[in-house]
Amino acid sequence: MKIYISADMEGITGVTHWDEVEHEKPTSFLQFQDRMTKEVSAACLGANEAGAKEIWVKDAHYSGRNILAESLPNNVRLIRGWSGHPYSMVQEIDSSFDALIMIGYHSRASSSGNPLAHTMSSSKLDKVLINDQAASEFFLHGHIASKYKVPIVFLSGDAGICDEVKKVSPNTKIHATMVGVGNSTISTHPEESRIAIKSKVKDALSGNLNKCIWKHPKSFTLQVRFIKQQFAYKASHYPGVSMIDPKTVYLSTSDYDEIMRFFLFNV
Repeated sequence: MKIYISADMEGITGVTHWDEVEHEKPTSFLQFQDRMTKEVSAACLGANEAGAKEIWVKDAHYSGRNILAESLPNNVRLIRGWSGHPYSMVQEIDSSFDALIMIGYHSRASSSGNPLAHTMSSSKLDKVLINDQAASEFFLHGHIASKYKVPIVFLSGDAGICDEVKKVSPNTKIHATMVGVGNSTISTHPEESRIAIKSKVKDALSGNLNKCIWKHPKSFTLQVRFIKQQFAYKASHYPGVSMIDPKTVYLSTSDYDEIMRFFLFNV
């Protein structure tokens, strides 16, 4: 099996404040860099026990340079940094992969499931809708996997994003690392999370993967509400985009890549 793992940080066990996920704040960041690395490693070990021969990991948080490569198994290829490709957090994914795993994902913009809840940009975007459904980074990138018929078999992250997964992709296994309450979190023990991630990834990859393939819609609508009107005005000049109100833009397309290109050039 060839497995793709996309790893974010805001849904790693116990993350509660922006200081903990920004490398400019090493006093807080280093603890959670280590924890992110260990949770990704746990997913890799579970995948290997299920028979994975090749694993690609995208470090998909902030700088894209967070995961400590020496702690990962030898059959892992680690994608660091940002290429500028519109697939963003799942750069290089295609139909050659047998499964997609998401580690450390988090609740969407305009939700309460995580103190750090956002979609793509906490400083620019207030809300994202795809086909009239509020979109998280899981939902946004899940449609890329569906385009290539890659099953999304497992996700770990806060309870809010896990609840979304249950509704959108009920056959995808989940592990809730924590619950967000206002500006606080209630989290499981980090070692408990690692044990659960390894076990559930192994189970997910040992089952019927086809049950986790999404049906790819034939057409898409995108609505993005920006935090500031000047961001929306700029985005309204992107080909095919119109303004709904001073802070909200709209795009309709039959090509999902166009949705991702919009984010690449406007967020």
